[in-house]
Amino acid sequence: MLRFLNSLFGRVMIALVAGIVIGAVFPHFAQTLRPLGDGFLKLIKMVIGPIVFCVVVSGMASAGNLKKVGRVGLKAVVYFEIMTTLALVIGAVLAYVTRPGVGMNIDLHTLDAGSLATYTEHAKSLKDTAGFLLKIIPDTATDAFAKGDILQVLVFSVLFGAALSLLGEKAQRVTSLIDELSHVFFRIMGFIIKLAPLGVLGAIAFTTGTYGVASLKQLGMLVIVFYASCLLFVFVVLAVVMRLTGFSIFKLVRYLREELLIVLGTASSDAVLPQIMRKLEWMGVKDSTVGLVIPTGYSFNLDGFSIYLTLAVIFIAQATNTPLSIHDLIVVVLVSLVTSKGAHGIPGSAIVILAATLSAIPAIPVLGLVLILPVDWFVGIARAVTNLIGNCVATVVVAVWEKDIDRVRATRVLNQDAELLFVPADHAGSSHNHEPAHAV
Repeated sequence: MLRFLNSLFGRVMIALVAGIVIGAVFPHFAQTLRPLGDGFLKLIKMVIGPIVFCVVVSGMASAGNLKKVGRVGLKAVVYFEIMTTLALVIGAVLAYVTRPGVGMNIDLHTLDAGSLATYTEHAKSLKDTAGFLLKIIPDTATDAFAKGDILQVLVFSVLFGAALSLLGEKAQRVTSLIDELSHVFFRIMGFIIKLAPLGVLGAIAFTTGTYGVASLKQLGMLVIVFYASCLLFVFVVLAVVMRLTGFSIFKLVRYLREELLIVLGTASSDAVLPQIMRKLEWMGVKDSTVGLVIPTGYSFNLDGFSIYLTLAVIFIAQATNTPLSIHDLIVVVLVSLVTSKGAHGIPGSAIVILAATLSAIPAIPVLGLVLILPVDWFVGIARAVTNLIGNCVATVVVAVWEKDIDRVRATRVLNQDAELLFVPADHAGSSHNHEPAHAV
């Protein structure tokens, strides 16, 4: 029991339960706790840009040559597109099978268009391929970091890493400096992650106090279907993928349980990016592969988000009695393949990307997005968790594909070998240490 209370997992679990109780018993007080959750996420966002830059550049430098980087990147992108397409199709199929919006008979004239103004403004640059491509190019190198736009940071990081790789020994001091800086930023993140229980407490208390305990159980058919879709995707689709690599999705989820619980409480996978990378390296995946696949996956491999895109679009069509042809469905999937890549780092990303997607499909009213605004935070929990698991699986797949994983070590770690327990306090700042940690 004492070990449970002293672990991050235990503290976050206690905070999660306490937040629900406070929200139910003292709803007005619970609403004042929102700054705890918002502040925690702001602290995380403060260092995510520099961390992504450091790990991508270090990953490219440690890969040895650009041919290796290009090969890993190409395999990752191929895998991302296959899984994203599969997720989009699953969302569409389940929406048609379960028909969550049928019977709502929503009159568009009764909806408040003003509540969508902020989201549709962000969506303007994403409604076509040209707009998307222009958006990922930062105005200046510092602008990408200032705005916290991970996609723009990735573009600059890849260019910077490629230049360092080509310069070789001439840039060795710069490469070493960036590697040392990554340790500093990981240590900062280590400080911040200790505040996770407070962040979870504030976020859950505010949500429960605002929407009521009943909202945690009865969020409507759309939320239920989405959660079921995510479970199906993770424990059937990703389970099969992991089995093909020789590993178990259940053991991987157990290994990442602390990080997944933090995501569950904050509805954001940013909070655990460094810890996830360290854990994947600890289980035997080469650091250069982790450094390339995970940050890229945060923008290009959004499995949970992809499921929600097609599910929400068809839900809106059903709720507003808008008929959809096969052609419309194909357009939804194709457009979503582009717009989903701009999801990370945008305020209210799900609504923004949905607005961008619907703007390319005149048959479906964009105003219908008002219907899903009240439940966006709740579906955001499952989106973030599914995205994170999907990216971890992607890293394992690419590592197996490239033979960049120590299979014996990975098996021992996932089987919870006592000699290989991950000890974050001792290894949070190291991206290359693969010595066994002793059980504590």
